[in-house]
Amino acid sequence: MACQWRGPGRRAHPCNEEFPLSKTPAILALEDGTVFHGTAFGAEGEKSGEVVFNTGMTGYQEVLTDPSYKGQIVTMTYTQVGNYGIAPEDAESWQPWVEGFVVRESCETPSNWRSHQSMGEYLRANDIIGIEGIDTRKLTRHIRTVGAQIGVISTIDLDPESVVDKARKAPRLEEVDLVRVVTCDRAREWVAEGYIGEAPAKTRQLALNMDVQSRGFARPVEIPVSDRFRVVAVDCGIKQNILRHLYRRGCQVIVVPATATSDEVLSYNPDGVFLSNGPGDPEICTYLIEQTRGLVGRVPIFGICLGIQIITWAMGGRTYKLKFGHRGCNHPVKNLITGEVEITTQNHGFCADLDSLNGSGMELTHINLNDDTVEGLRHTELPLFAVQYHPEAGPGPHDAHYLFDQFVTMMRGA
Repeated sequence: MACQWRGPGRRAHPCNEEFPLSKTPAILALEDGTVFHGTAFGAEGEKSGEVVFNTGMTGYQEVLTDPSYKGQIVTMTYTQVGNYGIAPEDAESWQPWVEGFVVRESCETPSNWRSHQSMGEYLRANDIIGIEGIDTRKLTRHIRTVGAQIGVISTIDLDPESVVDKARKAPRLEEVDLVRVVTCDRAREWVAEGYIGEAPAKTRQLALNMDVQSRGFARPVEIPVSDRFRVVAVDCGIKQNILRHLYRRGCQVIVVPATATSDEVLSYNPDGVFLSNGPGDPEICTYLIEQTRGLVGRVPIFGICLGIQIITWAMGGRTYKLKFGHRGCNHPVKNLITGEVEITTQNHGFCADLDSLNGSGMELTHINLNDDTVEGLRHTELPLFAVQYHPEAGPGPHDAHYLFDQFVTMMRGA
């Protein structure tokens, strides 16, 4: 009887024989000429992007749906990805944003009662190319050595020289304003687990009473809508778990486009402003920098990820590009105020230049213990602070949840 073995990629056969590929061939080519061959497990086609790696062992759905990954082809360093499938309630945005997804092995038969579909099915449904069967450890070590590379992932052109040439001609991350791509197109209010329109106060209060125990949240503070802190969250690519954290602390959360002016933000009469995470180079987002300059000193501000970079430029400083960035949910950060070490979730390729902020009133509050880069800043006099990592922990440890409480305390004091 003929052997019925069917395994992904070209790997060792149980009978010690070579067997033909059972999937569509795919190629990943980097601008420096490095080429990886594998097979497709998502959509078919061709996409370019900055090739980066994420060290998380879990949380791939949150990675896929994090708007900060727009413009990037993400490599997961863990060996098998997709084990628990896709659950709609775990998404951080209304769609996945990665340009491509690279794994050693994709699990086609997830085991999870919450799963609605496999990761491969999810990628195909959203027209995202996935490639498996390549040496992701080799790829990660290469990126760590030479730095983040522009790459092309393709299932339609398998000629290495051709695909490398396409990678060299593809636009760089610093050349495209990706925030305009991922931001919302109108102002909306977030309640409990989603956005609402002009709903009456009774509906808002009903939603406030609906706790989301499945995500481990404590019951939101029972505060009348009219008495809650009003937070305007500037959507540069905001993750939904951020909105959940603000909401469950008794905040009325109004989400506005990143292109809103400072006057438009202040027209909502906010008690505080939140500057969200987002993709790309902060330096080209001049409209965000001007918006933030118009808000500093007029309202309490809390920024994360891209938010701290925008604040850096608004306060007269500058940012620089890291060699290969910080992406994962196991990055150690020291809080210089308390002396405690936090394990954090991170996703960024740019960083604040501390020396450029001399004389601005900004001081260092958190530092990365892997490379001593800036992880937190605050103003010595104004109600303004920001961190480079993701305190909402979607996914990741909960060490930094206190920052949302700190924001509420700052609004109360103001």
